[in-house]
Amino acid sequence: MQHFHYIFTGSGLAALLTVREMMQHPFFQDKKILLLDADAKKTNDRTWCFWDEKKHFENIQHNAWDAAVFADADFERRFAMAPYTYRMIRGVDFYQTTFQEIALYSNITIRQEKVIDFQELGNHCLVKTENQSFTSNYVFNSIFNPEPLVSQKKFPLVHQHFVGWFVQTEAPVFNPDCATFMDFSVPQKENTRFMYVLPTSEKEALLEFTLFSANLLQREEYEMEIKAYLERLGVINYTITETEQGNIPMTCYPFWKHNTERILHIGSAGGWTKASTGYTFKNALKKSKVLVDFLTQNNDLRKFQTLNRFWCYDLLLIDILFHQNKVGSSIFASMFRKGKVDTIFKFLDEETTFLEDLNIILRCPKTLFLKALWHRFFG
Repeated sequence: MQHFHYIFTGSGLAALLTVREMMQHPFFQDKKILLLDADAKKTNDRTWCFWDEKKHFENIQHNAWDAAVFADADFERRFAMAPYTYRMIRGVDFYQTTFQEIALYSNITIRQEKVIDFQELGNHCLVKTENQSFTSNYVFNSIFNPEPLVSQKKFPLVHQHFVGWFVQTEAPVFNPDCATFMDFSVPQKENTRFMYVLPTSEKEALLEFTLFSANLLQREEYEMEIKAYLERLGVINYTITETEQGNIPMTCYPFWKHNTERILHIGSAGGWTKASTGYTFKNALKKSKVLVDFLTQNNDLRKFQTLNRFWCYDLLLIDILFHQNKVGSSIFASMFRKGKVDTIFKFLDEETTFLEDLNIILRCPKTLFLKALWHRFFG
């Protein structure tokens, strides 16, 4: 039975970002690392977008925008992203580049095998696949198990669910210099619904119809909304070149309570998704850097998780979206109508001061948040 210092069960975004950080740190050069996943990660299974001011992954970005639009039923605001750039990365490009870099390190092994079980056994861990078993000092699990989340009611689950079409039009219609960050002018139908548009040329764009809600739709409903939005833009003749569909959990459920001394849940399985927005890439990038630094100084994975005030903010917003889903557009609109955009993105990155937090929070519907605060902590 082979033994490794670290085993990653699942080789998705969080695992690969963490391994990339390990490759750059001398501490891990003599550590044997194993990545296990049933999926070979050779297809474009998703698209990640994030705002960034440090040129992360600029070499593999599929596109980038320096301006964006936020729209609601009664206003539209175009703004410069500076000091940020809004970047788009295709999953297949990220996987290919990362695996090419991993191949240069003899201490890292990749196996395409399905993990069926993992557990901590005293001073080591045991990981079983359909074909064999391995032991390790530590396990980092990113295989999402929804059962603990859906079986409790203390922490609501709101889904960020969407269907996206990559379309090519016959006539020029898109502005390739400007992304549509959120367009809430689409019919809300008692939900929080918006269109997300990422143009790559005047005739090409990714359009995603997205909801923050507790319940999913039939695929036809998402596609009908995308068709209707294209018609609003005057687009009649177009070709769908690619599609994608996703569902990202938005919740403040304390996934870290399932961590043990030697097993750490990462990615969506560890609550690495930003609960209030569903953004994953930037949050996972930051978490992976913190984790690698932590590993060089600590050997008890139960000590990794820390809470901050932003977790409380997210908790209140998720409570509101779960119980009063139709008010979502008004909350986001209150932030973007007149607020400083760079401060908003800084806030969403959890990098603002408390005074900057207050400047944004006080623009939001106060009654909604005060009621949510009361019910959460005193109700």
